[in-house]
Amino acid sequence: MSAMTGTGLRLLPWTDPDGKPCYLSSDDGNSPLSRRADAIEAVQISMGAELLRHARALLDAPRADTRELRYLADRLCEALCDVLRVAESRGARLPSYGEGDDPDVGTAPGSAAGAS
Repeated sequence: MSAMTGTGLRLLPWTDPDGKPCYLSSDDGNSPLSRRADAIEAVQISMGAELLRHARALLDAPRADTRELRYLADRLCEALCDVLRVAESRGARLPSYGEGDDPDVGTAPGSAAGAS
């Protein structure tokens, strides 16, 4: 599978200093920069999952104060932005199928053809 979007660019999991998206133009999905982007995406997803566990614990605490909850909301927004960028990048790198193409229907776990 190619690591490129329809435009030939991969959305990277970071922005430039002005907050604008960064893209990688490469045919090599295993280039050093691609591997670095993959590693950062993995860290971002892991941090989001850990933050979600912390959020649940804080929200369940009856004495959580406004300052703590506001800080949590800010971190959750940051994590959500990171994970949405990862999802957008990975979604753009999925192969596109034309009308009538049947991309391995039934081979995914839990799919109708694969379920017993």
